[in-house]
Amino acid sequence: MAQHNDTGKQGEAEAAKYLREQGFEIMFRNYRYQHAEIDLIAKKGKLMVFVEVKTRTNLSHGNPEEFVSYTKAKLVMKAAEQYIFANNWLHDIRFDIIAVTIAGSELRVKHIEDAFY
Repeated sequence: MAQHNDTGKQGEAEAAKYLREQGFEIMFRNYRYQHAEIDLIAKKGKLMVFVEVKTRTNLSHGNPEEFVSYTKAKLVMKAAEQYIFANNWLHDIRFDIIAVTIAGSELRVKHIEDAFY
């Protein structure tokens, strides 16, 4: 597997761990609908959060969260709409970004709530 795939998987695992530590239950990882994918779907009480995880090992080109494009956000929202419909979710939702930076042995997790809508 390519190094960037391993980095992405490590970032998603760290994001899921972080969310669990914040009291969220991970409902789904890598939810796919048509051409869209949601990295993590988490729930806390009556709040469902759809999370895009971005992981970088080098910040020379910018912070991880800067790499979530308008097109990617639209795809996440499209997949979330399908998930909400399929699961008859009638409560609050939110779209977040979790930016993970891995530099050597240092790991940083940045949670951005309401990142897009």
